[in-house]
Amino acid sequence: MITSMSEKTILLVEDNPLDEKLTVRALEKNNIANKIIVARDGAEALDVLFCTGKFAACDPANMPEMVLLDLKLPKVDGLDVLRKIRSNERTKLLPVVILTSSLEEKDVVESYKLGANSYIRKQIDFEKFAEAVRHLGLYWLVLNVPPPSKDERATSKSA
Repeated sequence: MITSMSEKTILLVEDNPLDEKLTVRALEKNNIANKIIVARDGAEALDVLFCTGKFAACDPANMPEMVLLDLKLPKVDGLDVLRKIRSNERTKLLPVVILTSSLEEKDVVESYKLGANSYIRKQIDFEKFAEAVRHLGLYWLVLNVPPPSKDERATSKSA
C-alpha cells in the first residue's frame, strides 16, 4: 500500500467515512494532489507510521509529510496516537495537525501539551471547511520547511 512517500504523502486518520470523504474532497477541490493514506482508527495509524501489522513490509524511511489526526478514534484515541508519535525518535518531528469536531478546551490544551503543531475544528459548512483545508495544505505542504530526515541530518554532519 505504501510505496514511496517522496511525493509529500498525507496520512489522514479519520474513522468517520463522511468526514473522510469531505476532507479528501476539500483537498482535491483546492488542487492539493498529494497522495492520501487513510487510517480509520488509531491502531491502524500507528501501524502505518511504525511499519507494523499489515504495514510491516513498508519502508520505515518513508514517512508522510504530515498527519491529519482526528481525536475521537476507535481502538487507540488520537491523543494516544500523538503521544506515541512524539515519544519516538523517528516520528517526533513529524508535523501533526489535529483535525477534529471536538469543542472541548481540555482537548485543545492536551493536544498542544503533547506536541500538536496545529488544532483545527472541523467546520459544518463545507465551503468554510474547504477553505480551512486549503490554507492548511498551502502552509504545511508548500510553505513549511520540514525538519530534515535522520538520513539527511547524518549526511549534513559528515559533509
